[in-house]
Amino acid sequence: MKLAVGFMPSGNDFTEMAEFVKGAEELGVDQVWMPEAYGTDAVSILGWLAAQTNRIKLGSAILQMPARAPAMTAMTGATLDLLSGGRALLGIGLSGPQVAEGWYGQPYTKPIQRTREYIEIMRMIWDREERLSYDGEVYKLPAEGGKGLGKPLKLMFKPSRPLPVYLASLGPKNVALTAELADGWLPAFFVPDRIDVFTDALKEGAARSGRDLSTLDIVVGATIAIGDDVPIDAVRSMSKMPVGFYIGGMGAREANFYNDLACRYGYEKEAKEIQDLFLSGKKQEAMALVPDSLVDSMGLWGDKSRILDRLDVYREAGVTTLNCQVGGSIDARLEQIRRLIELAGD
Repeated sequence: MKLAVGFMPSGNDFTEMAEFVKGAEELGVDQVWMPEAYGTDAVSILGWLAAQTNRIKLGSAILQMPARAPAMTAMTGATLDLLSGGRALLGIGLSGPQVAEGWYGQPYTKPIQRTREYIEIMRMIWDREERLSYDGEVYKLPAEGGKGLGKPLKLMFKPSRPLPVYLASLGPKNVALTAELADGWLPAFFVPDRIDVFTDALKEGAARSGRDLSTLDIVVGATIAIGDDVPIDAVRSMSKMPVGFYIGGMGAREANFYNDLACRYGYEKEAKEIQDLFLSGKKQEAMALVPDSLVDSMGLWGDKSRILDRLDVYREAGVTTLNCQVGGSIDARLEQIRRLIELAGD
């Protein structure tokens, strides 16, 4: 199981971030993943990190598809890969209706077909076998309904490789599409004990393309806090904040994929109560209501024995890359990574 490091979407000290990533690279960490929501974008920061590192892979988690045409994402990914010497990992995702329509002004329609076509177009661009034209249900290239002057074009440079495409997906149809088409999977709030929630969809998608699921890089995030004296209550409290925010408020009442996921994990009652509180303005109360058992199952905290047990659970679930979220000073975070590397090798 490879290790990665990740960050929150905004509010980072970028100089400190670069020092931490350089330290993680020296320890042997394989990847760094940078998200975006409606704060800092992922690509600018990955370019900043590319210039200061040599080996660590640079992943977007995720580039939001409504923000960019497929051609723009293909160009951006290929450019980052060129600048970094072949280290880019292109994570993409649809986001949700609130962000797609409210922030980017793009309709959230035909999400599965849109994703399929988006990936197909990007791979055609990277292949450069012919000038780009595409006649899909969602994307028409050249565009229809304009001046009629659009012409098929070809990427002006040849990428060194087709980029690895990672999909953020949670719902059964999107997870099946991930297993069918993507090189990697970026599931949010992953509970390894409940891989059964996703198993049928993963198998369905893999069967459609005839692939072996062991070739799918499954990258999951986990809060890391290793030690005999870890302040468990404090770690839980910090971990509940993003979980409560997403279950309660990342989406409308009738369209919240994270709330749906919590229900599929067996927390229907809690998910509804968290959402009710959050949408009524009681955000702190909503976050506090996130069950201990839910955040405990998403993290690696506690003494050596518990960490080793949980690492086995992640491995048994098929996780291939653990994206570590760690707190504290640079030295403290790197020490946590070092200790995890030692335990993962036991």
